[in-house]
Amino acid sequence: MYKHPIIDIIKNYKSGKHDGIFSVCCSNKFVIEAAMDKIKNTDMYLLVEATANQVDQFGGYTGMKPLEYKKFIYDLCEKNDFPKDKLILGGDHLGPLTWKETDEKQAMENAKELIRQYVMAGFTKIHIDTSMPIKGDIEKGDFGDGIIAERAGILCKVAEDAYKDLLKEDTDAVHPVYIIGSEVPIPGGAEAEEEVEEGMQVTKVEHLKKTVETFKESFKKHGVENAFEYVVGIVVQPGVEYGSDSVWEYDREAASELSKAIKEYDNLVFEAHSTDYQTRYALRQMVEDGYIILKVGPALTFAFREGAFLLNCIEEELLKYDSNIELSKFKEILDFTMIKNPAQWSKHYSGTGYKVKLERKYSLSDRCRYYMPDEDVEFALNKMLDNLSNAEIPLTVLSQYMHNQYKKVREGDLKLNAYDLLKDIIGEYIEDYIYAIRKK
Repeated sequence: MYKHPIIDIIKNYKSGKHDGIFSVCCSNKFVIEAAMDKIKNTDMYLLVEATANQVDQFGGYTGMKPLEYKKFIYDLCEKNDFPKDKLILGGDHLGPLTWKETDEKQAMENAKELIRQYVMAGFTKIHIDTSMPIKGDIEKGDFGDGIIAERAGILCKVAEDAYKDLLKEDTDAVHPVYIIGSEVPIPGGAEAEEEVEEGMQVTKVEHLKKTVETFKESFKKHGVENAFEYVVGIVVQPGVEYGSDSVWEYDREAASELSKAIKEYDNLVFEAHSTDYQTRYALRQMVEDGYIILKVGPALTFAFREGAFLLNCIEEELLKYDSNIELSKFKEILDFTMIKNPAQWSKHYSGTGYKVKLERKYSLSDRCRYYMPDEDVEFALNKMLDNLSNAEIPLTVLSQYMHNQYKKVREGDLKLNAYDLLKDIIGEYIEDYIYAIRKK
């Protein structure tokens, strides 16, 4: 059995070395390929995670089940000549979250099957997330660490049993590592500014210690006490978050007591959610302070959307007067699709009609990402890329819309084609995370 790479990263950190890993929580192929490009020639691992609402046993909003998502990522590895032995697959927010409107019994049965499929598919980083109430919890009035840990113990038992079954098929299968916690930020950012304000209090040290002990007791109760040695990270609230147009920056002084407390645990570090849009310097401080697993998702799809919009501007500038070319109208088709199907953004954006129109396109929450798999949106994106691949992009026009990329093209570091330009825009955001975790 091979040791999980994250265990070595944690050992390095605990021994005083600067080490960490960032997690790409995404199903956007351009984002994942951009991350592969940045990491390919380094000694870092690429951690890619699917979130429960993206990928589940029913297909999620991507239409992929865990095994299909794994194949999707492996295919990208082949296409981009990225070594599979530098890839770590993870499952994020695995639990009853997406079935919170279902009764407890059915929600937990669904969560069990969800985790079983992830482990059996070879995902080796499992975030067991039972932190949010499901139907009936609030009415009962006793939702807290006890119930959260109890459900986590049940799901860990399922994961351990699934791993034993996996070993029968693959004797070299790596034992999964687990992430736990009871103060887990809402996936994809807060729905409203008020939620950010309410959830911004830094986790108290006593709550951290209580959570660790409660989970340990639950694992023991459910016969998976030994699995606790594979619990490598705990999700807490370090005081970082983002809303539709605001970012709450990391304040290391406010989180100093929490940072000291994690040093008491030899094999445990913090996993930081909602690190999107933090500065590279704040991210590096977080790694120094024990948040050595940095999760990022919407910031990278936000970067993809930025790049796609810029390419759309270039397409229109170059081709709008060519009667032989059908323009993609990517921006218009994306916005129309969002208007037609508002379920994925209506709870997140509010205010005047003008404000909502801006947020649909430019919000930091980037609800646009949910619409990229839409048939019409995907067609428009590919049409735009095809149009630009058959057009010569003048350097003057490139400089107008993508000046950083213009400089890289001039210096011979970047190819002048739409696909590489798009990935390089995304790569600028990824570089902040590489800066945060790289060794000096």
